Amino acid sequence: MRPAGAAVALAALLPLLLAAGAAASDAAVAPPAAEPAYYSARYRLVGTLCQGVVLAVGLAGNLLVVAVVCGARSMRSPTNCYLVSLAVADCLVLVASVPNEIASYYLVGNQWLWGDAGCAAFVFSQNLGINASALSLVAFTVERYVAICRPLRSHALRSVARARRVSLLAWAAAAAYSAPWLLLAATRPLRYRGLPELRACAFRLERARYLPYFLCDLLLFYAAPLLLCCVLYALIARALFRRAALAASGGAGLSPHASAAGVDARCQVVRMLAAVVAAFAALWLPYRGLLVYNSFATLLSGDKYMDLWFLLFAKTCVFVNSAINPILYNAMSAKFRRAFRRALLRCTRRAAAAAAPADGPLSGSGGTRLMV
Repeated sequence: MRPAGAAVALAALLPLLLAAGAAASDAAVAPPAAEPAYYSARYRLVGTLCQGVVLAVGLAGNLLVVAVVCGARSMRSPTNCYLVSLAVADCLVLVASVPNEIASYYLVGNQWLWGDAGCAAFVFSQNLGINASALSLVAFTVERYVAICRPLRSHALRSVARARRVSLLAWAAAAAYSAPWLLLAATRPLRYRGLPELRACAFRLERARYLPYFLCDLLLFYAAPLLLCCVLYALIARALFRRAALAASGGAGLSPHASAAGVDARCQVVRMLAAVVAAFAALWLPYRGLLVYNSFATLLSGDKYMDLWFLLFAKTCVFVNSAINPILYNAMSAKFRRAFRRALLRCTRRAAAAAAPADGPLSGSGGTRLMV
């Protein structure tokens, strides 16, 4: 196992953001003539298996969400437009983070393979995906709030075209906020005894200068979105309870059955979206909590928390957050289940049709000649 000072490879998720609380300090660059350090075989095995499965499931699920919403006209709604934005952001996080994280388990120290441009690009991409996903959560929560609590204004404010514009604006804001990482990340020399000079992806400036940026991340893309979502879902729940009571008495000129059916459909969507937000809060909590603790420990010159297994757990939770949403859609939305099933059935039929010409000579008249 490599020493604690190099525990979190900068090739991993949010290499520099996580570094604010854990590694990515001057200790991330090995001193001259240091002994080579590697992760243990058990650590490699657990990390590779867990994160490899998360990567495969996450990419397949999120790409399926994009294909289903874009391919089926009945699935094109403002809410689903925001879910596509969230799926793309999750794919970006997984692609920019997990392969490098797994590769880091088999490299010496904090070795970085992709040069200065790769260091900046990967850090920027990870932050872009994470920030865009947080803004997408806020966007679909606000959209549900308007649809349920402000129905008279919803027709003017809710449309697929408007949802697309809001999604593009969210991505532009996330890109602008993340852009400084293109200049703030760079590689530094990494020296080990008996090995040629290597490179490590690290801070361009002293670590202490990045703390305000990290605390802004925590506030703008975790605490504030969660607080806003909690308030809006509380208002949504109150509106739905009132509507359910009205439906039970056959209010609004509808039969009790028709009114209850409409409320139940909206409740199902809200429960699904609330579960997505709850998963975001729970799965980011270990990492964000570690970041806050280690940031204050740095300011107070205290000891940072550097348990390797907890670091692996915290990072894997973040990866799971980028993979779990399609599973929640399938579990909590009958409409998404049907759409997923139809999409998978179409893929199966196309695969069977593509394989049919190769099987042709073994059937029909060709098969008959072979048997004569």
